[in-house]
Amino acid sequence: MNPRPTDPGKDPSRDPGNSPGSSPGSDLSRRTALSLAATAGLTVALGALPAFTASAAPRRPADTPPLTGTSHDQLWWQAPGDEGSLIEQGLPVGNGRLGALASNDPGRELLLISDVTMWTGGLNETLDADGQFPYGRDDFGSFTLLARLTVDIPDHDLSGVNGYRRALDLAQGLVTSSYVRSGVTYRRQIFASHPDDAIVLHFTQSGGGHYTGTITLDGTHGEKPSHAESFGASFPNGLRYGAAVKAYGSGGRVRVNGTRIDFSGCKDLTVVVSGGTNYAPDADRGYRDPALDPEKLARTKVLAAAAHSADTLRRTHIADYRRLYERFTLSLGTSSDAQRSLDTWERLKARARDGAPDPELETAYLQYSRYLMISGSRDSLPLNLQGLWLDGNDPDWMGDYHTDINIQMNYWMADRAGLSECFDAFADYCLAQLPSWTGLTHDLFNDPRNRYRNSTGKVGGWAVAFSTNIHGGSGWWWHPAGNAWLSNSLYEHYEYTQSRAYLAKIYPLLKGACEFWEARLITTTLPGTSTEVLIDDSDWSPEHGPQDAKGNTYSQELVWALFGNFAAAAAELKRDTAYADTITSLRKKLYLPEVSPKTGWLQEWMSPDNLGETTHRHLSVLIGLFPGDRIRPDGSAPPEIVDGAIALLTARGMNSFGWANAWRALCWARLKNADKAYQLVANNLRPSTGGTNGTAFNLFDIYEVEKGRGIFQIDANFGTPAAMSEMLLYSRPGHMELLPALPGAWAAAGSVTGLAARGGFVVDLRWKDGVPTSVRIRSVGGRTTTVAHGGGSRTVRLEPGESITLKGFAR
Repeated sequence: MNPRPTDPGKDPSRDPGNSPGSSPGSDLSRRTALSLAATAGLTVALGALPAFTASAAPRRPADTPPLTGTSHDQLWWQAPGDEGSLIEQGLPVGNGRLGALASNDPGRELLLISDVTMWTGGLNETLDADGQFPYGRDDFGSFTLLARLTVDIPDHDLSGVNGYRRALDLAQGLVTSSYVRSGVTYRRQIFASHPDDAIVLHFTQSGGGHYTGTITLDGTHGEKPSHAESFGASFPNGLRYGAAVKAYGSGGRVRVNGTRIDFSGCKDLTVVVSGGTNYAPDADRGYRDPALDPEKLARTKVLAAAAHSADTLRRTHIADYRRLYERFTLSLGTSSDAQRSLDTWERLKARARDGAPDPELETAYLQYSRYLMISGSRDSLPLNLQGLWLDGNDPDWMGDYHTDINIQMNYWMADRAGLSECFDAFADYCLAQLPSWTGLTHDLFNDPRNRYRNSTGKVGGWAVAFSTNIHGGSGWWWHPAGNAWLSNSLYEHYEYTQSRAYLAKIYPLLKGACEFWEARLITTTLPGTSTEVLIDDSDWSPEHGPQDAKGNTYSQELVWALFGNFAAAAAELKRDTAYADTITSLRKKLYLPEVSPKTGWLQEWMSPDNLGETTHRHLSVLIGLFPGDRIRPDGSAPPEIVDGAIALLTARGMNSFGWANAWRALCWARLKNADKAYQLVANNLRPSTGGTNGTAFNLFDIYEVEKGRGIFQIDANFGTPAAMSEMLLYSRPGHMELLPALPGAWAAAGSVTGLAARGGFVVDLRWKDGVPTSVRIRSVGGRTTTVAHGGGSRTVRLEPGESITLKGFAR
């Protein structure tokens, strides 16, 4: 959604920090939710999402295989991160649940540690006077920091060292830094291990040096730890949390001294930190595990990890990380020696200043996106507006899950770029929230104060608001079409994987969304005709224009896709034949958008007039172009509809916020306009200075919420690489097109392996002078597809697991 503070209808006087509190959930709402869930057969979803728990000892690899990575997998800088600007300058690490931003300062290493389940707030089941949800840090809740870890080495002040360098090794998932002091080279590595569920810092040196200093682990919510190695506390909402640290070294001494750990004369030093909460993905237990003591478990985890050498922990982490990272490779061309000689920040600035493509930097940007996905979305909650990373406890929009673009965009890249299993956190989150979402919908949606209520008086299935939290709650305004967009996103993952088990898992979400819309749709007669169509009730087209318009294109397109996806799922699973027929009949009656005779644009509302902002950041009206594909420039859609979409997209402009540019790039890629798609990618790679829109020092995307104030919001870090992938391959079940929007900057020569196609295929592709030279297609469940390029196509038939290599494509 991404509402700016000045968005229409959003009360700027509502101070998130001073909102009335609420409990994690009322017994009545929870009983209602669980009763409805059981009736609908939804309880199979509960408990699907792992939490901070004890785990078996990981498998330890004997060695680390040689790397297959390239210089495209390395980012580097010549300065550490400033403590006051870590959201733009800190380097991120994460194991999918536990993350940190690292400063890499020689004399004071600072880690801002986060756990994706570290949330205030609750079910938020008491509506405001307007029938909408409260939206504050106490009632709705907010994502917050878990801890701060500092390693102070007083003799290593930055002013007294030379040769400083810090790097992010994307191929191995390592943050490194090095410098020289008094003739001794000092090095450190930081990584977040998924197998050991801990963050590890390893300090080494060569040349006879040593480390002397202190380690401090602090909470960020006023906790008063009684000893140095751990702390624990709880929020008013009943969420317990804790963290622990363990340090060990050689050639010196490490000891606890009150509320800090002292180390002196150490030739090397290893610091292990872990932590988490007692969050549980189970509505029946109020999303809490009352038996879990997070502080105790954190201590157990750091002690288990500290029983091994840093080298063993690193090898274990790298083997696990590379298993995911190496599924996909990319080359977009060769950069110049002058470009390669620059550090990452200077390279970004040079690219923007000179306007010259930098193919290896652009490749690294996409691989950085994959690093963030692996680091931020494994076996826990999905990536939120902040991903997994924070620099304080007051993120804009609570660091929540926005359901009208942002959480969806966070996962557009995962399947395309070989990280399908990282998508699971998104699906499992929706399933775990579903009982509560269902209960709140039945209890509250038709409240007479809700301007979006169903005029039919009926209610069914489930709905959400524009914002959701981790406690089953919603915030801000109701978002009727949000259930359709979430469901469609989950179904698209099935199109990539062809997993029937996954389809059966998400089926209750699809069916519940259909039940909601079956109750909501109303009948109207098209002006000047006797034709009756089904349309959405009073609604808002995110995020502009009237708040009570009926039949918005946004909702009509989403529901049209939802009904089709549900019917296909029911047929594949051989379920609910009669109900699928009902939904198919409703789909045939849905109103679909027209072109305005006044503007020539695809109409966003059932009106020829432009009722909103011409250059608005959202492309809600074009959701049938992307992520949907009902509107296609291949002759299957009426040409006037395609032309209307092009005219609307042109009017929206080429300069906006990062996620908005990414969405525009994806739309232009769908329209096969390589120049515009590439320009929007380049726009997002412009360096952010003084809070402007663009890419930060650490490659996080910065969103200028007001003049001079930029914030980190992660969606563009995934949406922009998704657009880059879409420029290389378009796919839908049964059809794929190679290099549909290949820009001149990448045309000379390039390659990609592990690029996924909807319909259950993976593509390895090489090209030269803009033409495919070799294409290998492997089935991961798909059986038949056409492969198109340059006006020609071939039909490929494979059994799952088989592959074929195609050559001889014409220009």
